[in-house]
Amino acid sequence: MAAYTPNFPGSGTIVEEAWLAGRAEGEAKGRAEAIVRILGARGIEISGAVRERVMDCTDLEVLGVWLGRSLSVTSAEELFAEE
Repeated sequence: MAAYTPNFPGSGTIVEEAWLAGRAEGEAKGRAEAIVRILGARGIEISGAVRERVMDCTDLEVLGVWLGRSLSVTSAEELFAEE
């Protein structure tokens, strides 16, 4: 018996690629905003350079590492330790 593989209009096209890219961009922005909010809520001062570096990052894996670190660092610069 053959497996059903749906083929939606736009599937595998540049439209789908653009949609996926936009989704990844939105997720990156959300993670970056979460990092900044967590640091702020913890009372950790965030310099303009740190804020810019976090907000400009689009690598979801890196942002995930920074998000985890944001819960325990004592200074914003510690987010970037061991890079």
